[in-house]
Amino acid sequence: MVWAGIMINGRTRLHVVANGTMTGQRYIDEVLLPRVRLFRGAVGDKFVFMDDNATCYRTLSVHDSLDSEGIQRLVWPVSSPDLNPIENL
Repeated sequence: MVWAGIMINGRTRLHVVANGTMTGQRYIDEVLLPRVRLFRGAVGDKFVFMDDNATCYRTLSVHDSLDSEGIQRLVWPVSSPDLNPIENL
């Protein structure tokens, strides 16, 4: 899996997640805490996080982790990659 973040005036570096199954806990440990939290800190309080509806992103532990970090998640329609701006890069 490859993870990246974009915003109006910038982007993150690509992060390649090593082989294996992406679980909610692995997503927290390898993406949310080390990358999304840092990105949110750089952007500030108006940061809104958008990810897709992959099962591993929708676990209770991921939801709780985002809440505990004060990260607001954008509500996103299921099966709509055509609306996702990062899919058009």
